[in-house]
Amino acid sequence: MRQQNVFAGITDAQEVLIQHWQSRRDGKGRVARDNIDPGALRSALACISIVEVDEAGECRFRIAGSRLREIFGVEVRGMRLTEIAGAHGECYALGLSAALERGEPVGGIIEIEGRIHAWLRLPLVGDDGQLSQVLCHDELLPSRRLLRTLPKDDGLIQHSRSRFAA
Repeated sequence: MRQQNVFAGITDAQEVLIQHWQSRRDGKGRVARDNIDPGALRSALACISIVEVDEAGECRFRIAGSRLREIFGVEVRGMRLTEIAGAHGECYALGLSAALERGEPVGGIIEIEGRIHAWLRLPLVGDDGQLSQVLCHDELLPSRRLLRTLPKDDGLIQHSRSRFAA
């Protein structure tokens, strides 16, 4: 029996992305990259990236929205994930792995040096028919007030410096 995913996003933009992703699921509950409609996600495109994971587990940014420079300090399109150092790179790796293993949305918040980084990972089926790509949404929030109020059983695991969705 498949466990129901309870993660619905921690920002309004994440909620919209998750709803779009869920509306595109096939009979197996998976979403092909080609089934994502960029027009429906227009307001979030600057914060979106698509990361492809090859058979060896190497991750590469195929598409990267312009606002990712604020988070990483560099243009990441075409870069391998291993080229990104620090907590944001580690968070990316953990989020990508969790999304691909579960086949469900995962997300959370990283708070470092007064910055609030809300992140979301949505697994996608690549051209090879496998879960090998991840639609990512990463946004720096100016205030915690932009976080949605979550129910008690919100699927988040509390950490001293960040919150991660499970």
